Amino acid sequence: MASENIFLVNALIMGVFITFLYDILRIVRRVVPHGGFLISLEDLGFWIYCAIEVFLLMYRLSDGMLRWFAVLGALFGMFCYKKFISPFFVEYVSRFLCLIRDFVGKVLLVCLRPFGKIWGKCKGFLVKTAGKCRRKAARARAGKRRFLKKKLTFLLKILKMTL
Repeated sequence: MASENIFLVNALIMGVFITFLYDILRIVRRVVPHGGFLISLEDLGFWIYCAIEVFLLMYRLSDGMLRWFAVLGALFGMFCYKKFISPFFVEYVSRFLCLIRDFVGKVLLVCLRPFGKIWGKCKGFLVKTAGKCRRKAARARAGKRRFLKKKLTFLLKILKMTL
């Protein structure tokens, strides 16, 4: 009986832990927005990790047998965490991290502003140089096309004379 109670408590803790980990993912997604593909990869990794953890819990504490009271205990732990802790945790932690992110972004903008003028001048030089290189390459391609056209025309005339 005592071992089943310990198992139930561990299942409750596992449910809280799984929900807490998913809240961490939710916070990261709020602070650093990502696309659908990356979210799917994160979810896949999360669920694979959770499945392994639940399997190890079942293996260690109940010799691999599925105990329904443990499943219900984990669900109850998830429900309690989601209902009472999760809304506040996700909201306030994500707000705090967004404030830090925005502050660091503003500091970097101020620190890098002097380099912006230098970058603008370098960018202008690079654009001019790249334009000259593109024009030169286009002239070279046009010259090669003219050369090939003349060669093909010459070969066509020789073919007609031969036939």
